[in-house]
Amino acid sequence: MRLPDGLVAVVKRDCPTCVLVEPVLRELGAAVWCQDDPDWFDGDDTALELSYRLGIETVPTLMRIDGGVEAARVVGWSREHWESLTGLTGLGPGLPEHRPGCGSLSVDPFRIDVLEARYGGSGLGSRRVELADLEDEHEAMFDRGWTDGLPVVPPTPERVLRMLRGTTRNPADVVAVVPPDLVECTVEKVAVNAVMAGCLPEYLPVVLAALEAACTEEFALHGLLATTYFSGPLVVVNGPVARRIGMNSGVNALGQGNRPNATIGRALQLVVRNVGGGRPGGVDRATLGNPGKLTFCFAEREQDSPFAPLAAERGVPGDAVTLFAGSGVQPVVDQLSRTPESLARTFAACLRVTAHPKLPMAFDAMLVVSPEHGRVFREAGWDRVRLLAELAGLLTLPSDELLRGAAGIAEGVPAALAGVDLPKFRPGGLLVVHAGGDAGLFSAIVGGWVSGETGSAPVTREVRA
Repeated sequence: MRLPDGLVAVVKRDCPTCVLVEPVLRELGAAVWCQDDPDWFDGDDTALELSYRLGIETVPTLMRIDGGVEAARVVGWSREHWESLTGLTGLGPGLPEHRPGCGSLSVDPFRIDVLEARYGGSGLGSRRVELADLEDEHEAMFDRGWTDGLPVVPPTPERVLRMLRGTTRNPADVVAVVPPDLVECTVEKVAVNAVMAGCLPEYLPVVLAALEAACTEEFALHGLLATTYFSGPLVVVNGPVARRIGMNSGVNALGQGNRPNATIGRALQLVVRNVGGGRPGGVDRATLGNPGKLTFCFAEREQDSPFAPLAAERGVPGDAVTLFAGSGVQPVVDQLSRTPESLARTFAACLRVTAHPKLPMAFDAMLVVSPEHGRVFREAGWDRVRLLAELAGLLTLPSDELLRGAAGIAEGVPAALAGVDLPKFRPGGLLVVHAGGDAGLFSAIVGGWVSGETGSAPVTREVRA
């Protein structure tokens, strides 16, 4: 939009200072553009294109245009400055010497995303899908297969641009190559799916870190999708970011009702579906699945924990996510143990049945210790290392009990392993975290997937802005 040479002003009728200087503007013969009343002056900027392109932050703004280029600008009313810009004297003799202006509509927080999408040359590279006038946008997204079975938020350009403000990363940067189709996924594509999941912009760095972790070779996301087993990605968040964005690590931490918990895990799943092509009935071949495959995400309760933060003990202090292939939640009840030795035995007995009580070293697990159970360990001075060492001893099992056919159960280990002791979990295959509400002598076990080279290993990654 090329402006004519001379004086150009931008005003809005709702601004007292703009109304105050109306006689001066008419005396100057300036080309005046109004943001909110197309009939006040000849220039109609109610679409705010001129204000956006000129970077107007305050009205009135008076500019001098020379050769189609802005040569000078004055914001608000100041007789001295207006006279300097125009080269005239005696302007507005009945007006005060100075009056501040008002905020431009083009920087209104409720308009800026729309204006940027419309005029800003935002550079969004995602394909835009035009819907017919009679199409319901939510039903259209169901019909196109973009949802996880629940309604999603339409990812309009305005919403995607707003989401991208949650990170300093370039929208075109590739975050990961997403299985199963091995598609390069940019920050922008993650933002699109984060919008659909219902995330706020401040959640985006956590979603990006979760995707980076999920797409590592050791996490084996393609295999996790293709297995007929129950598991899907579980996200555990550590560090100040969890409190900053309002994540739940307390009452009902593994349940519903918390927006970041629900939408961060969902955004990861939607990226896998919409970018990577991992859809149930396609590559995703789970016999039963589990509800956590919609979303499974919570923060570790670091305050009053007997343990150091999970991510820190895995070598990533501060803001971080840990990805685990979780298969569902198994309750653990022990309302009587008051010593760590007794409570550890309860945990061991319950952990033994993970996947199957006669299958050692085959499946990982995560033990979620509640605050009331955690207090038992904290008061006894047991940290995570001490608890894991105790559990390792309790879960070293005589193979004769595990052999195929033992106890009348066909499942088990082959006869070649008779006469040896076998650990229930491989080294590093049991994770321990602290979460939950203050009341309730209940903990939980989240079963994992097959471990080792044929399965998935937990992965921890830093959350970066």
